[in-house]
Amino acid sequence: MVERVSKIISSYGLASRRAADKMISEGRVQVNGVVITLGQQANPEEDLIEIDGAALGKKPSLLYIMLNKPLGYVCTMNDEKGRKTVISLLDDVEVRVYPVGRLDINSSGLLLLTNDGSFANRMMHPSNMIEKTYELSVTGDIKRAVRLLKLPMEIDNSTVQAISVKTINSNENSGILQITIREGRNRQIRKMCALSDLQVRSLKRISVGELMLGSLKTGKWRYLDKNELELLDKSHNS
Repeated sequence: MVERVSKIISSYGLASRRAADKMISEGRVQVNGVVITLGQQANPEEDLIEIDGAALGKKPSLLYIMLNKPLGYVCTMNDEKGRKTVISLLDDVEVRVYPVGRLDINSSGLLLLTNDGSFANRMMHPSNMIEKTYELSVTGDIKRAVRLLKLPMEIDNSTVQAISVKTINSNENSGILQITIREGRNRQIRKMCALSDLQVRSLKRISVGELMLGSLKTGKWRYLDKNELELLDKSHNS
């Protein structure tokens, strides 16, 4: 099947589509011995595709992983600052996988990882508006903040709005909230809380679409089963 070379590279789990485009722009990718440019197509069953002189080889099995990300880890393959990466928690996964989206270093919870580029793109593309729910420990005027959090907000020159805001428990100046959003902009929950005069003490993602983190222990991971993948497809198609 003839496809864009960047899509083929992504489908092999070697890089995201964006990273594959960067490889091509840097002249690191060849098809049948010829350096290619962005947008070129190939058939992996008939053409020899090489990155830095190494052939793609056999396409690996597709893997889908749920990790309960601990605090103090970054969601990158490698970190120039020497910080711990979520990939280091997957030493016994033999196939290269990469994070689907991100949780910042001070956040924890449900993180998906895969070597399926098409799946990753579906999960992350803004147009799909997949719901994500977070549990927060916060301090501040909870009642006032909940009213504000339910309203449209301007963040990074875009309007965002929570799908739901639930108070799990609270007292005069602290509490536990659950906030569901669709947009997933950079540090969106923390920025929404800041605009509502709340201080975030902890932030944990507990669901993506209909997929729940459940009882998976912090720092542990497991493969998703067929039913869970169908749940994510349902979230994507709804």
